[in-house]
Amino acid sequence: MDKIEIGAGQRLYQEAKGVIPGGTQLLSKRPEMFLPDLWPAYYAKAKGARVWDMDGREYVDASYMGIGANVLGYANEEVDSAAKGAIDSGCMCTLNAPEEVYLAKKLIKLHPWAGGVRYAKAGGEAMAMACRIARAYTKKDVIVFCGYHGWHDWYLSANLSNKNALDGQHIAGLEPLGVPQQLAGTSLPFHYNDIEGFYGLMEKQAGKVAAVVMEPVRNDYPKDGFLEKIRDAADKAGVVLIFDEITAGFRLCTGGSHKVLGVEPDIAVFAKGMTNGYPLSAVVGRKEVMEASQGTFISSTFYTERAAFAATLKNIELYEKYKVWEKLDAYGGMVQSGWKEKAAANRLEIEIGGIRPLSHFSIVGPQDSLAYKTFFTQEMLKRGYLASNAFYASYAHSVEMIHGYLECVGEVFALIAKIIRTGQNVEAYLQGPVCHSGFGRLN
Repeated sequence: MDKIEIGAGQRLYQEAKGVIPGGTQLLSKRPEMFLPDLWPAYYAKAKGARVWDMDGREYVDASYMGIGANVLGYANEEVDSAAKGAIDSGCMCTLNAPEEVYLAKKLIKLHPWAGGVRYAKAGGEAMAMACRIARAYTKKDVIVFCGYHGWHDWYLSANLSNKNALDGQHIAGLEPLGVPQQLAGTSLPFHYNDIEGFYGLMEKQAGKVAAVVMEPVRNDYPKDGFLEKIRDAADKAGVVLIFDEITAGFRLCTGGSHKVLGVEPDIAVFAKGMTNGYPLSAVVGRKEVMEASQGTFISSTFYTERAAFAATLKNIELYEKYKVWEKLDAYGGMVQSGWKEKAAANRLEIEIGGIRPLSHFSIVGPQDSLAYKTFFTQEMLKRGYLASNAFYASYAHSVEMIHGYLECVGEVFALIAKIIRTGQNVEAYLQGPVCHSGFGRLN
């Protein structure tokens, strides 16, 4: 098999680990999560659904599309033009940018149950803001949650009482080092679609709960009225229901996925797909709940930066104009069907999950699935694709791109099937170590 040459990006990453603890700012962008020692690591240019690395090699991004941020594609000219216009008019000023108001009114129009909006720059801090507001509103402390919601103390504190509490939520191995021990017991997890587990937790914490925090949908759709039952329980307990729409928002429709699922929260938090890659997040909530934000100090200079507001307004406009959610659903459906077809053709067992715009698969075999994932990424990279075991659909993808991607998937699935069928060790075919699955210290 052809070898992947170590390029400028990987060499730079080795330097980065000496000066940036952890190597990158985002766990999901660590090369170790894809193809240790060989992943290109850095990009020189990204446009549409294509990426050029520091050696000028071109790839189709058939993986995470900016970790889910670029629903329109990379460097969308209209969105970038709106941001450049804001830059030319001054990104920062003693006065406020009017786009703050325009965007708040748009978000409330999209979510008529809401009456107030506050902004941050990143999803995780917006979730921390939402929890602060809920605690201020209810005068209670405990957060009951399921799913992944960022790196802040309120969330990682779940692992203080039980070091494995977060392992089954999304990312394993999250150490709560630096989180005050006094926060133990203030954030408690339950599992999606486990309504009895949720009821038991709420009963045990009766009178103490400030908020229920969850993603309305991610890997699975709600079953047996799960969201409706959560909504009813929150109402009866006088608890704020917070939907983390950072990942699912702007995938199934313009706005929150809860609009399609038919259950309204008290607060919804947006980032990623709302902005097409610009740093902005929004906490959108019922008027009476959001009023509590005036009684607790939430303030930051760069929450008022102008370019991201302008870009986000344009992104939402284009998302509606082109009915982007229809493409995301169609492309994700094509990929899921293609995975099934290619696996069946090669008698390879796979498991597929996720809503269609956010699809993922795993290969079932006698070895750890991470080894097969690493091999898949390695061989797809040789064929010109940034690929993992996930496909996040973008408007910038095309039917032709997906057909080309699936043709290469078939080739790689055939190689994996042969390795399994002949009883070989897939790790013998890897050029480097097996990829990571969760958080771990890098040396």
